[in-house]
Amino acid sequence: MTQYSAIGVLHAMRPPAVHSTRAATLRALAIATMVLLAACDPRSALDRLRPPPRTAYDRYAERIRDAGLDSTALGREWLAASDSALRAPFAAALPAREVGIYSRSEARAVAYRFSLREGQRLRASFESEGLPARVYVDLFEITGDTARPFVHRETGDMPVAPGGARVELQYEADREGTYVLRLQPELLRGGKFVLTLRTEPILAFPVKGGTNRSIQSYFGAVRDGGRRDHHGIDIFAPRGTPVVAAVEGVVRSITPNRLGGNVVWLSDGARGQSLYYAHLDRHAVVAGQRVRVGDTLGFVGNTGNARTTAPHLHFGIYRRGYGPIDPLPYVKLVVAAVPALGVDTSRLGGVGMTRIADADVREGPSRDSEVLRSVARETRLQLVGASGGWYRVQLEDGTSGYLTEGALRITGNAVPRDLGS
Repeated sequence: MTQYSAIGVLHAMRPPAVHSTRAATLRALAIATMVLLAACDPRSALDRLRPPPRTAYDRYAERIRDAGLDSTALGREWLAASDSALRAPFAAALPAREVGIYSRSEARAVAYRFSLREGQRLRASFESEGLPARVYVDLFEITGDTARPFVHRETGDMPVAPGGARVELQYEADREGTYVLRLQPELLRGGKFVLTLRTEPILAFPVKGGTNRSIQSYFGAVRDGGRRDHHGIDIFAPRGTPVVAAVEGVVRSITPNRLGGNVVWLSDGARGQSLYYAHLDRHAVVAGQRVRVGDTLGFVGNTGNARTTAPHLHFGIYRRGYGPIDPLPYVKLVVAAVPALGVDTSRLGGVGMTRIADADVREGPSRDSEVLRSVARETRLQLVGASGGWYRVQLEDGTSGYLTEGALRITGNAVPRDLGS
C-alpha cells in the first residue's frame, strides 16, 4: 500500500461536508483503518529484508506507517502519544490500582513510573471492557543514558475478546532500577480499564511458617571482629522447624563445613545462582535430588559456628560471576495491601471544575508527589482516571495529573458514548 492510496481511501470514505458529523467521521476512519491495516501484506519484500519488530506494539506501529496512516492527524497523534507518555510517566507507589478510560475519538497513551529492587517480581494485571481491542502493555527500564534512555524489558499477552480483555505481565528484576509501564489501545477503540500493580519476592520464604520478623541478622553485617562480612540473612525459628526449597532445582551438595555445619546447596538454574542453607539440625534430602518449591530440605538447628546462638537458618544466594548477593529482597514478604478506591469511578469521562484557588495538579496520587502545576478556581477539566482518593484529570491544554476529590466540583458524569462501553 502506498501513502497515496491510504489517503485516497480516507478521502473516498469521507461523507459529504453538508452532512458531516463527528460520529460519521469516526466511523469512516475506523473502516478505513481496518481496510488499510488488513490490506498491507506483512510478508512484503521489504519486510523480508529487515529484522521483524520486536514487540506487538512495534509491529502495530509499523503497520500504521506501512498503511500511510502516519500522514493522517490521528495516526501521527497515536505514534506521538506513545512517546510522550513514556517520557512523562505518572508516579506510582506500589502496590497500586487505577481505573481509567480511553476514548476512540482521541489517540491517548498512559504510563506509570515506579522502582523495583533486585529480587522483586512485578505483577501487572490489566483488565478492560468496551470495544474489542488490543491494548499494548509494555515495560521499560530507565537507563539514565541520553542516547538510549529506555530499554524494553517485557510485554504483556494481549488477547482480543468481545467486550474486553485481560492482560498479565510479569517481570523479575535482577537489579535495582526505575521502570515505566506504558498502556496504549489500538486506534479508534474506546473503553474502561483497571490496572493493578504489585510486587512479590521472586523466591519462596525458606523457613516454613516464617515471617519478616523472623529475620534478625542481615547481609553485610560485620563478623569475627571485622575479619569478614555476613554473606546472608539469619532466619530464627524453633529447632526442628522445616527448612524448605525456595525454588525448583537440584540439590548440588549436602557436605558439611566448619562455618555452616550441616548445609544444603540448591541450584537455581533458571537464574544462574545457588541457594545456601546452613546450620541445619539435620538433612531431609540427598545430593542430586530434584526438589519443588516448598519441599523440605532439612530442619532448623545451630550446627557449625552457630553452636552458641539460638537455632536459626543462615540463608545465602551466590550468583555466577557475582559472588554473594543480598537475599533479603528475594524472600521478604509483601504485607502492604493494594489501596482501595475512594472515589466514584462512574464519574470517569465526565467533566468538572476546580473548586479551590491554586489547586495542585500532582504527578501521582499522593501529597508527597511532585506538583506539576497549580491551577485557578473554576478551571475546566475531564476526569480520565481514579486511584485511591484521587482523580486523574486532563486539562483543556492537555496537561494531565492528579487532584484530590475535595479540590473538584464535578459538573457532569455521563460517560461519553465513544467509549463503547
